Amino acid sequence: MPRTALLRDWIHEMLSPRFPGQEIGLEPASADASFRRYFRVSLPNGGTRIVMDAPPDKEDCRPFVTVARLLEDAGLNAPRILFEDHERGFLLLTDLGNALYLEALQDDDQRADALLADATTALIAWQQSSKPGVLPPYDHALLKRELDLFPDWFLKRHLNFTLDNAQQGTLDRTVQFLIDSALAQPKVFVHRDYMPRNLMLADPNPGILDFQDAVYGPITYDVVSLFRDAFISWDEEREHDWVLRYWQHARAANLPVTEDFSVFWRDYELMGLQRHLKVLGIFCRLNYRDGKDRYLTDLPRFMTYARRTAGRYDELAPLRTLLDNLPPLPQ
Repeated sequence: MPRTALLRDWIHEMLSPRFPGQEIGLEPASADASFRRYFRVSLPNGGTRIVMDAPPDKEDCRPFVTVARLLEDAGLNAPRILFEDHERGFLLLTDLGNALYLEALQDDDQRADALLADATTALIAWQQSSKPGVLPPYDHALLKRELDLFPDWFLKRHLNFTLDNAQQGTLDRTVQFLIDSALAQPKVFVHRDYMPRNLMLADPNPGILDFQDAVYGPITYDVVSLFRDAFISWDEEREHDWVLRYWQHARAANLPVTEDFSVFWRDYELMGLQRHLKVLGIFCRLNYRDGKDRYLTDLPRFMTYARRTAGRYDELAPLRTLLDNLPPLPQ
């Protein structure tokens, strides 16, 4: 049976006892970079719900359920689980609406200070709720696996570029440097994609989505995801101010940030470089493996981020040279 027909039968099974003989609407809500799809359910009483379709042979719903409950325990606004069927790969969730932070910020960046202040407050609450041994560790193996996406999918597949021995050595040393930096940071819960595309205008603000890949790892990871975003860029002076405010509030909340902001900023930038190299690979993989080409338009943003950071630190000067000698991005 096609997934959509199976989904309709499941929704009817879950909801028809409450609304016997009444029509229950179903329409696409969104899709993400994985195999998950989301549909909005319209109830006869005027309410709405969201149903996640996660084919069990390709996706596992259980991490989503685990993290949703951790966010709820932290007092944050994430979808609540109403019904779950792991065998068939369906979750029925509360609906946080369709007003994305990203769209609000693109329409009116004068709202950015207030919206990102709310996102910072929520992030600090999430980090304060951290406990070791609950989420998978953001360990050496995972960091390395992510960074391998850069040469495999961006350099080789997208640019058709093969590193020579010297360049391979530069990349190997850079990867180890970035992993060492990340592992040396204090550890907290990490959403792992805490950016305006996954935050909703909601009450309380923000609503938080796409958290199923959460791990326990470096404290700067979600901070740089929020302020050095995949889909919108900010003037660096403004970004610096927001990061400083996060750091001040985190210190007041007794989170384990460094006492010296300049050290925190360096950790933030190096963590951002790890993320941006990874995402260059992910976006190319989405195009070539999954047929999702819309992500390629944001590759220049990530090259700008990577070049800027690599140009600031002596340890990364060879990487900057490598990046500057790559062929231009295909049009």
